[in-house]
Formats: sequence, structure tokens, C-alpha cells
Amino acid sequence: MGSNSTPLEFTKFQTVINNQLVSTSTTRHSINPATSQPNPEVPVSTKEDLDKAVDAAKDAFKKWSKTSFEERRKALLAYADAIDANADGFAKILTMEQGKPLSQSSVEVGMAGTWIRGLTAIEIPTNTIEETEERKIIQRYTPIGVCGAIVPWNFPVLLAIGKIAPALYTGNTIIVKPSPFTPYCDLKLVELATQFFPPGVVQSVSCDDSIGPMMTEHPGIDKISFTGSCVTGKRVMASCAKTLKRVTLELGGNDPCIICDDVDIDAIIPKIGILSYLCSSQICMMIKRLYVHENIYDQFLEKLVTFVKTLKVGDGTEADTFFGPVQNKMQYEKAKDLFSSISAENLKAALGGTIEDSKGYFIHPTIIDNPPESSRVVQEEPFAPILPVIKWSDEDDVIEKANAPDVGLGASVWSKDFERCQRIADQLQAGAVWTNSHFDVAPNAPFGGHKQSGIGVEWGLSGLLGYCNSQTQWLKKA
Repeated sequence: MGSNSTPLEFTKFQTVINNQLVSTSTTRHSINPATSQPNPEVPVSTKEDLDKAVDAAKDAFKKWSKTSFEERRKALLAYADAIDANADGFAKILTMEQGKPLSQSSVEVGMAGTWIRGLTAIEIPTNTIEETEERKIIQRYTPIGVCGAIVPWNFPVLLAIGKIAPALYTGNTIIVKPSPFTPYCDLKLVELATQFFPPGVVQSVSCDDSIGPMMTEHPGIDKISFTGSCVTGKRVMASCAKTLKRVTLELGGNDPCIICDDVDIDAIIPKIGILSYLCSSQICMMIKRLYVHENIYDQFLEKLVTFVKTLKVGDGTEADTFFGPVQNKMQYEKAKDLFSSISAENLKAALGGTIEDSKGYFIHPTIIDNPPESSRVVQEEPFAPILPVIKWSDEDDVIEKANAPDVGLGASVWSKDFERCQRIADQLQAGAVWTNSHFDVAPNAPFGGHKQSGIGVEWGLSGLLGYCNSQTQWLKKA
């Protein structure tokens, strides 16, 4: 577990089994969403590769689970330093595969180290429930075993590390499966990890769509952490049920944002604009439904349109780009289908409203002026840069609308009146609620959804305990 790592080269991409780099007879590649050109080849792992990885992980677990928190923390902190040392390479590859602007890629790669340091600073408690002369009852937390991480394509670096670090810190071993759309950074993160962790502790598989179900059904994997859509999450849960795997699901959202009539419009417009459109709105916790009080609606909408027009659309490698392409053709086609509802439902676009053909999957930002609640742009999570802005007047009514969907990931309220903010915030059904901000996240704060936005949480103490079994010990002294 040396702390001085060898720099990575970002040209060849292989999986890792038992700390060995593995190539496969069959390869595939993803597409650069800005150019529609092929990215480098990656392995297509087989059932046999997965079985080997599971065997190695089970074997490694015997020793790794017995190491101390201090030993694991030390290895993870050295790993965090090595990610930082390779940050430029990771950011360039992230923009190549994901499409997000280089500035946003650099922020995401920087968050990886921050998350490792923050998560490993959390102490896992042993709770004393009772202690008398005769006996002691304690609740302690023990590692589960072999974990499977199924990582999505929108934040492949942060969301892989957000599973790797908690699993390893709590004494588990982990097998990482990147999204087929964005395999490159994740394969390199696991390759880098071989310099800091014993064989079998962190491994990777890579594939099209076939290996995810193999992981969720595999009797040798004890827990799955999945981030992705609600539809796929339900399939993951059904599959995990066959072996009663532990499961954490981080699924989609349709985040409402409620703007009260006392806000400083000019001060918050840039924040609202960015928090609605970061990563071309391909974030489960972006603002997806913007409810603006009728007293300020017209002025707010006009200023929001003016601000969003200043944000540049283009290849993520170009300076000042804010909107890169959406990440893949599937998402692009879904967006086109949603955009077709603008004319089909007679909606009014205050900005944008059409998708023009381009060599990449580019979509210019669109703002829909006061659509009905029943419209698709309000009801569906777009994962593309289209934002409905909706008038409200009655507080109870807007809270009811905010809570109406069967998802509840994030929600925010904006007002100068903190008591008003708190009153509304307390009634919102979401895993994260913000006042006068949106999408704040931190490694020491749990993150998860209510309703169909998921099960369990990641991060914070609660997230770490999701990688542990609770064990009650009854300790009689004689």
C-alpha cells in the first residue's frame, strides 16, 4: 500500500481482477457525445470474468474485513492523493466520455478526493445498550461482504468513489460496473486503486447491458449499490430479492423549486439558472419544476430567459462552454420525444423549444412558460435542458403540487423570510430539502430519496451503516 503512486496513462482501458489488468477477446467502445466519434475500445467482461472477480473478492474479504479502520483510512487517503495527482487526465477523459464541460469535469474529479477524506473522517460507533454487573449488551457494525457498485453515466467519477470509499472503509470488498456509456474513468479509478489495496479488494467489470443482471443475481455478491432510473431500480430490487441481497437504490427525481414573492430576483437568477441546467440537466437533483409566485412571475421569467441565453452551448473542451451535449443517443431520442410534446400540447416556449440537427447530441436550453400541471414537461423527469416555469399563488396548493409526483429526491424553497422557508420546507416530501439553495451535497450528509426515488441513503454515517450488518452482542460476564 505505497503512498507514492505511479502516474496513470489514459490510452488503454482494461478491467481489474485480483489486481491484474485484464483484456478480453471481445471489445466495444462508447461514443463521444460531442462528436459522435468512437471512444477507445474497452473489454466486454463475461460471466466467467465476474465469477473470478467474485471469488477473488470473497477471498480478499477474509483479511480485509479484519483490518482496522485506521489501516483502511490510511490506504484510502493515499488513494485520494493519487486521484488528485491524476486529476487533469481524469477530467479530460470525463469530458471525452460524458460530454460535460472541462470546468464541470474538473469539479467532479476534485470532489472524489473530498468525498474520500470526508467519509473516512466519520467514526462508526459501537453502541452500549445496557451495562450492569452481570452483563453488557452492545450493538456493533460488521462488514457485509462482497459489494457490487452499479454506476451511472451522469457523474461516473463521484458516484463510483461514493460507493468504493464507504464499502472499503467499512471493511467490505467491491466490484465496480461502470455504465456502458461512460466506462473510461471508472476503469482507470479501479486500475489506480490496485496500487493501494490488496488483490481482490477493488475490482472492475465492463460490458454492454448484460453484466448488471449477472451481478444482481450472483449468489456470491452480498450487497448492490445502484444509481440510475426508477424503472431499472425496480428491476434491480426484484433481481436482488432472489438472494435477499442488501440493496441501496439512488433513483430518479422531479425536483420542485418554490420561489416566494419576497426574493431578491437579480441575486438569485444566476443561481436558479445554473441549478436548473448543470450537466445539461442530466442530474437527478437538478431543479426540474420551477414554481414562481404570480406577483413576480413575469419579471422573473424574463430575467431567467435573459440569463440562460448567456450560457454557451458547445463541445466541452471549448472555453466558456456551459451546455455540453446530452450524454448518449438514447437520452437524445427521449429528449426529442419530450420536445415533440411542446407543439402537441400547445405549450409556450419562452426560450428554445426545438432540437436542431448537429454532429453531436446538442440541445439548446428550453424554458416553458406556465404549462399545465398535467403536461409531460411537468410530469416527467426530462434529463435534458428543458425547464417548466409555473405560476403559483396559494401556499398549500403549491406544496401539494410539489409533493404530487411518486418521486421525492430533492426540493427547495427560496424566500428572505426564514420562518416561511422553514414552514414550507417541513412539508416537502423529499430526501433532501434546501432553503435558498439547491443541490448542496457533502460527504458527511446522507443523500437519498423518498417514495420511488430510492431505498436507503448513501454518504454520511447512515450511508456508511448501509454497508454494514448490525450485530447485537449479549455479553454475560460469568
